[in-house]
Formats: sequence, C-alpha cells, structure tokens
Amino acid sequence: MRVKGEHYFTIWLKDEDTSTICIIDQRQLPHQFIIEELGSVSDIVEAIRDMHVRGAGLIGAAAGYGMYLAAIEAGHSNAFEDRVLESANLLKSARPTAVNLEWAVSRQLAAIANGRSVNEKINIARDTALRIAREDADCCRQIGMHGAAIIAQLSKIKKGEVVNILTHCNAGWLAFVDHGSALAPVYEAFDSGIKVHVWIDETRPRNQGAGLTAWELNTHGVPHTVIVDNAGGHLMQREMVDIVLTGADRVTRTGDAANKIGTYLKALAAYDNRIPFYVAFPSSSFDWNIDDGVKDIPIEERNQDEVKYIDGWCGDEIKRVLVTSPGSPALNYGFDVTPARLISGLITERGICKATEEGILNMFPEKKDSA
Repeated sequence: MRVKGEHYFTIWLKDEDTSTICIIDQRQLPHQFIIEELGSVSDIVEAIRDMHVRGAGLIGAAAGYGMYLAAIEAGHSNAFEDRVLESANLLKSARPTAVNLEWAVSRQLAAIANGRSVNEKINIARDTALRIAREDADCCRQIGMHGAAIIAQLSKIKKGEVVNILTHCNAGWLAFVDHGSALAPVYEAFDSGIKVHVWIDETRPRNQGAGLTAWELNTHGVPHTVIVDNAGGHLMQREMVDIVLTGADRVTRTGDAANKIGTYLKALAAYDNRIPFYVAFPSSSFDWNIDDGVKDIPIEERNQDEVKYIDGWCGDEIKRVLVTSPGSPALNYGFDVTPARLISGLITERGICKATEEGILNMFPEKKDSA
C-alpha cells in the first residue's frame, strides 16, 4: 500500500543482512505514522500481545520473523533446539484466537529442523520468514481479484450505481502484509473503476474500523462513512447495504468463522435482510482440526481497560480518557464466531466456495484426510 506516495508493507526486514524487523506501529494510527524497530523475540511477543501489530495475516508474518530472531538468539547458546522451542511457545501464547500465529511458528519449526548447522538453521529461518510474508501478500492479492468479481456483479445488477459495502473491524492491508482480505476486493473494484462506498463499523472497543479502516480507505481515496457499531442493521433494513464483507482470524473445516466481536450480529442482520455476507481470508487462517467453531475456537478475553477507557487525539498528543463509571467492571471478549449457515461464501486465494465442509474440501482436496 502507498502512504504519501511511498509503498509500504506492514512488516519487513530492515536490511538484507540484519536482525532488525520494522513494523508500522498501529497503536499510533490514524493520528501518527510511526515505524517501530524490533530486535528480539521478546520485542515481537510484546508487539503481537499489545497490538503494535494485529490482524490474522500480519500476526502470522510477525511470528515468522520472530522465529528468525529466535534462531539467532538460540545460536548464542549451547542448547539451540531448547531455546528455539522456548521462544516458539512464547510466540504462540501471545494471542490465542488467530490460528495464523501457531501456523507460522509450526512452519518455522519444521523448516529449521532441516538445517544441519546453526548457521544453516538461521538462514533457513530467515528465508522462511520472508517467504511467509511474501505468500501472505500474494494470497491477499488473489483474494482481491476473486472478491472484486462479486462486487462487479452487484454493480452490473445496479446498472453501474454505487455498490454499498459494510465491513467490520479492519481486514485491510494493515491486518496483513499487503492488500488485505475483506478490503482487497474493495481496492481491486475501486481501482478498476467500479463505484463503491464502504460503511465502516467503528468496531469498539479498540475502534479499528473508525481508526485503521477509515485511515486506509481515506489514504486510497475510497468513498466511505464511519458508523456506530449498532447502525448496521438499521442500514440493512433501509436497503442501504448491498453486501457485507469481513475478514476472519480462524475458520473451521466446516465453515464457521471467528472474527472481531460483533461480526456475528452483522451476519444475523444480513441474513434477516437477505443481504449477502462473505468472509475473506487466506487459507493460512483455516483450522483443519476443528469442526464446531462456536464450541472449539478459543476466544481471547482482553483487558477490561480497553472497554473502560478510550484513546484519542487531543491537540498535539494521544490521550486516554475514562468513559465508564469508575467502579464498574467490564467484560472484553475480542472475537465471536459466525456459524457457517449465515455465511454466503468464503473468499480465499483459490477462489470462492460455499461455507460447508464439502465446498471447502472441494477447493482444498489435499486436506480431506487432515482431520
């Protein structure tokens, strides 16, 4: 994605022969664009846990780079395998819901095991981290092309009038290495000349929609409007929404999808109003070992202060203010699960399929024996 005329990924290696990882610190957006440098496994863990980086694909890429740093750090000890495994467990525990994190760590462990010397293992870890990041960006580009076809069809039905898209949270390029998942089709459609407008849920409590998605679309020039989280159903009833597009942090082999808290309610409203509801994500977000998403997908419970306080730009700095009664506790689940029966289709890098086990396995036949 371009910011002020310069192309950025959300995470990258500072130099070819360096152990410094650069990220866009998303805690500062949309008010400040700050590049943060990370130089250790503990830095990566903190960045994932405290949401300097967030979004399923980007968390996976960060974990891949974290394992590269883990190999470097383990190379200075006499117990390489033990140190790498220790770092792997730290990374996997940083956030529980997005399966991409565990997927990237496991992929790195398998790759590193093929090295015959410490230096070779470090080089393999570096190459694998770079490959994970490149693949994430490429998958999202493919998602954009597949999803844009749906928007193009809606535009045709509306005879070229504006296609109104509702999205929840941030599933744009900031949530991945580039392009995004739910927003990738929007960018592709917009760049091809299709008239689009995006309704952006503010996405409490961290306001990733009002802050991150709005910043992305504004930067790209895509028409959009920020709405409160509870306005979506109202807009759908008044035929002001043509399609709902969201991302996902973990999807079961049967099509249940975990995404930011509040997504399930949008799916219910869309279903009631006969509005198509699509989930876009790279296949690295599949959990092939889970059948029942509501029962088995782990749901992250975050600090209650995210609900009780809100951050905002005050003159020349970001400040935090209390918005609840001081003595009232708050509950802060980070995600919910949308059952497959409410999902019109799944958009992956391979194409669009039904949110059923049969539909998914027809698109990914190599996974038929994975459970």
